Amino acid sequence: MADKRRGTGDRGRREHRSRGRGGGRGCVSAPAKRAVDLLGAALLLLLLSPALLTAAAAVAAGSRGPVLVPRVRAGLAGRPFAMLAFRTDPATRSGRFLRRHRLDHLPELANVVRGEMSLVGPYPIPLERAWSATGPERARTAVRPGMTGPWQIGGRSELPWEEMAVLDLHYLEEHWLGLDLAILARTVPVALRGRPAGGR
Repeated sequence: MADKRRGTGDRGRREHRSRGRGGGRGCVSAPAKRAVDLLGAALLLLLLSPALLTAAAAVAAGSRGPVLVPRVRAGLAGRPFAMLAFRTDPATRSGRFLRRHRLDHLPELANVVRGEMSLVGPYPIPLERAWSATGPERARTAVRPGMTGPWQIGGRSELPWEEMAVLDLHYLEEHWLGLDLAILARTVPVALRGRPAGGR
């Protein structure tokens, strides 16, 4: 079973590389993207450390339970990893606030530093969905999943899975450093505006 899953990821990477050599602006190289991710995530962790500590204290004070909760997702080549997030209890004001503005996802910066995620990339999908993917959708695991991406600035939780997959595939074919920076810039006002209750 493990060999089959790895094979799926390998095919996805080959499909993605063949498309990336096509036209358009050209895909940013993996080492360059990783360098930007590492530098950006480390800088953000430093700058946002007061906000992270405040959020952690609010979560701990609001209700009992762990401050961080891991969510298993499919990473590069479909390999599982624990995506970190603050625990958000909907019965508490802090939990609702963190979730509404996606501040509960800030611990994912640690995933970026560890090389499990990217600042910008495809939506982090559950293992079952990644392993059962067929056709072009396999390419979603050809790169690291992102903290943000076209799925977030283009509708986030309101989008059905099928539309998120289309946005992810378009990103994989066209992504370059300028696009990543533009998505990051647009993510800030989207997060400030907040998401509707019950969103992902």
